[in-house]
Amino acid sequence: MMGFLGEFEATLDSKGRFLLPVGFKKQLPEEDNTRFVINRGFEKCLSLYPMKSWEPIFDEISKLNDFDPKVREFRRYFLNGATIMELDSAGRILIPKNLQEHAGLDKDIVLVSAVNKIEIWDKSKYQQFFETFSPEAFSNLAASVMTKSSDQ
Repeated sequence: MMGFLGEFEATLDSKGRFLLPVGFKKQLPEEDNTRFVINRGFEKCLSLYPMKSWEPIFDEISKLNDFDPKVREFRRYFLNGATIMELDSAGRILIPKNLQEHAGLDKDIVLVSAVNKIEIWDKSKYQQFFETFSPEAFSNLAASVMTKSSDQ
């Protein structure tokens, strides 16, 4: 799997389900395209990992040193609310209530590619994020992040 590309809008129904956009479905690995892990993102959003992307992350986390308090703290936060979900027969995913509340999801959501996962944002929060982010700030961020350490 190369990763995800794209941005799609969706709507949560009264039970907290949304239809996974066809654009993302087509990018899922064929061998396991119905199982996901959903958990808290680093910002006020959620992360939706196909199982194939989640497993190596979980393996790395499980190898960390339990005797390190930072490791325990990281695990508590990162795994807090992490839930295995499956697409239902209609192609929908249910977002658990506690995760909806964490991300402030109401009805209108945006699904955004984030390499090996899909971020789920409340539409208005996502729009606000980009309204406050200038092209100059983006250029500076790109230069900082994309510069190889050997180039510095």
